[in-house]
Amino acid sequence: MGIMNKTIAQQTQVDAYAAFLARKAILDPPTGLSQIPDLPAGLFPFQRDIVTWALKRGRAALFAGTGLGKSFMELAWGQAVHTATQGDVLHFAPLAVAAQMVREAEKFGIPARHVRSQAECGPGINITNYQKIEHFDLGEFGGVILDESSILKAETGHYRNELVDACHDIPFRLSATATPSPNDYMELGNQAEFLGIMSYSDMLATFFTHDGGETQKWRLKGHAENDFWRWMASWAVLLQKPSDLGYEDGAYKLPALHQIHHTVTFAAASEDLLGKQASTMQERIKARRESVVDRVAFAASITPADGPFVWWCNLNAESEALTAAIPGAVEVRGSDKEDVKERKLIDFSEGRIRVLVTKPSIAGFGMNWQHCCNTGFVGLNDSFEQIYQAVRRFWRFGQQKEVAAHFIAAETEGAVVANLRRKEADADRMAAAMVLHTANITKQAINAQAREQASYDPKIPMQIPAWLTA
Repeated sequence: MGIMNKTIAQQTQVDAYAAFLARKAILDPPTGLSQIPDLPAGLFPFQRDIVTWALKRGRAALFAGTGLGKSFMELAWGQAVHTATQGDVLHFAPLAVAAQMVREAEKFGIPARHVRSQAECGPGINITNYQKIEHFDLGEFGGVILDESSILKAETGHYRNELVDACHDIPFRLSATATPSPNDYMELGNQAEFLGIMSYSDMLATFFTHDGGETQKWRLKGHAENDFWRWMASWAVLLQKPSDLGYEDGAYKLPALHQIHHTVTFAAASEDLLGKQASTMQERIKARRESVVDRVAFAASITPADGPFVWWCNLNAESEALTAAIPGAVEVRGSDKEDVKERKLIDFSEGRIRVLVTKPSIAGFGMNWQHCCNTGFVGLNDSFEQIYQAVRRFWRFGQQKEVAAHFIAAETEGAVVANLRRKEADADRMAAAMVLHTANITKQAINAQAREQASYDPKIPMQIPAWLTA
């Protein structure tokens, strides 16, 4: 009896260990379509092939440059998922972009509705904004789309965790953004975890190592670099222009971007800032606050008297003063109600507002503003991603004019300007590296329309721990 109990106990331990290993395994079960429904005729060849690949994969990421038609591809993907499975699709977008997405769907002849809660949902594509996520039961949907999926950037972010958990069992998932954090590899782990490819922590353990003694900084392991890019290209498509994947660029050529830097001298500097640049965070904040009047006055003086213009601010004092200084300017504040923000952003999109004053954190993601070719930053912070995304509202494929982006900084803010320029150079290198490493792999996968799965090819036999065999 004792031997039997011991055997049962050992088997229980073996089963528990096997279950532990199963939980640690990289699971990427196939959920894609074997037969692709008819796709909209208006898709360009590269768009059609990407949508087909993403549908066959089931859960995929689309990292495509601004203006390459992500909205059209997202909508075509959602329509095909509904047609093939009869499951409903929930399409998330930033505030005001949801209404823009519905207009895009109408233009392309794809049925879609703008919804604010589960009760308003119906068959097909249902479009809402991220702020409404709590009003939906995501378990009721067969597919989910994240527009501007860089919302997943923060590992501990509210929306990131809620989306990862709530979408865990949804078979069809598509995340789309222009660039995944242009100077940060870590967002890729969050994208992969949302899609059910691999957890953020497993990605770090597999492909990255701590950078020196700082545990919060990671870098690619030298020997794992090729494997990392191959792994990423198995579930994500990345391109800045169609020719990155071997297609003709055609009309997808951007006009010139002119970045114009202005340095403002102001007389109210604190004694501790006289004759030097603000370096610490406290000094930078002080420099911004003390130079508001002079920077705003300069910004108002260079605002054209006709044509649309957007000024981006960081401080409420900047946006309030700038709105007061420019006749007819309209401010979009964080404290505005959601419907008020949405109405103002749509009014600017449709030409009812000429000069818009707001913050990148409010309107810097998702809006298509090719009707405007002039913008400016009356205040700067150290977030290159916010600046990148804000400029890309205008400098995107479909823009017919050269774009001018003005950057206004106080003379004491030279360190901030230098930091942003360094981050811009880093981002350019990363984007080039991502395209370089993934273009051929992605091209082969799309052309073959094959599903590449992680392979497991052990070279060393597994050793059962002694405590299990005793």
